[in-house]
Amino acid sequence: MSSGIRQVSVLGSTGSIGVSTLDVIARHPGDFSVFALAANRSVDALLAQCEQFKPRYAVMADEDAAEQLRARMAQVADTEVLSGEQGLERIVTAPEVDSVMAAIVGAAGLPSTLAAARAGKTLLLANKESLVMGGHLLMQAVRESGARLMPIDSEHNAIFQCMPADGQARPKLKGVSKILLTASGGPFRNWSRADMSDATPDQACAHPNWSMGRKISVDSASLMNKGLEFIEACWIFDVGPKQVDVVVHPQSIIHSMVQYVDGSVLAQLGNPDMRTPIAFGLGWPERVAAGVAPLDLIATARLDFEAPDEGRFPCLRLARESVATGGTAMAVCNAANEVAVDSFLGGGIRFTDIPRVIETALGQVKVVEPTDLSVVETADGEAREAAREAIGALSH
Repeated sequence: MSSGIRQVSVLGSTGSIGVSTLDVIARHPGDFSVFALAANRSVDALLAQCEQFKPRYAVMADEDAAEQLRARMAQVADTEVLSGEQGLERIVTAPEVDSVMAAIVGAAGLPSTLAAARAGKTLLLANKESLVMGGHLLMQAVRESGARLMPIDSEHNAIFQCMPADGQARPKLKGVSKILLTASGGPFRNWSRADMSDATPDQACAHPNWSMGRKISVDSASLMNKGLEFIEACWIFDVGPKQVDVVVHPQSIIHSMVQYVDGSVLAQLGNPDMRTPIAFGLGWPERVAAGVAPLDLIATARLDFEAPDEGRFPCLRLARESVATGGTAMAVCNAANEVAVDSFLGGGIRFTDIPRVIETALGQVKVVEPTDLSVVETADGEAREAAREAIGALSH
């Protein structure tokens, strides 16, 4: 690569996306350098990463965890420990930073992602909730600052690869008739609704193809992950919900497709490994090695496709309807889902109760225009309260 060493801040560095990002960076020491790392509470893991990559800053979202890290940071003398939202904003807006990997899971990632966009950085977006909650605000910030948004979700990255783009990585929609989002179907693809009612958290997290955190794994099992990606696709590629279809593809080899007006369908294929889209985002417009094995089409042998069953997986329908409603409906959908999934993982509700909680919140929380971040955060808080009340009613 010819543009010098790129300084990267990695938010959510101890999660699966963060670990994969650092794996790719480590393969290219002459191209990328870690400016800062950020995690929530994983002191041991972040300390080990600091020892290896020696960033200028390490940020813990949790203040107590930050104090623990400071006490143990003597062996990494050049790394300064920061904490909270102020610390996150500092490491995404610093003038030295070229790229920000936004991989904090959930609504907690929105403020720092928005700050990176407003600072005009190359934003490697793996935090889908930022677009789901504040898509209008985030895309406006990207346009006004001249930031470059590189989608890291494998599906959106695939769509990006199948579309022409300008020098700022903005996709060109001319000639595109439809976006086809692929979904593995998750671990419950062939389960009945009755069987899913008795599913355990461990069963929901046993994804057949991908290695992911527990929250995202449950979202994949409920197809809410695909619902959130549906919302993302509408924002990133500036299309309406009628221009996006979901196709269940159990092998997870085709990561998504773009259909053109001349009848062509372009697809991006590869082994299910997040290092591929991460490497694409880091290296764009060039391609860099990701450490991923090449796809063996002969061994793959077959590619299957089927329509999603929204009767068994109503979360997909709820997400699609929230796009059609617009305003803060998408933020409400996301917040209620986060609360419901957390309750399910803690044994508070059944797997099939997740969409019930979301639908209740969507019916109770007033939808308004998301004019600024405080409006989005208010809707998020009201949705969480409505979801908790719905869970309480289910428990009685």
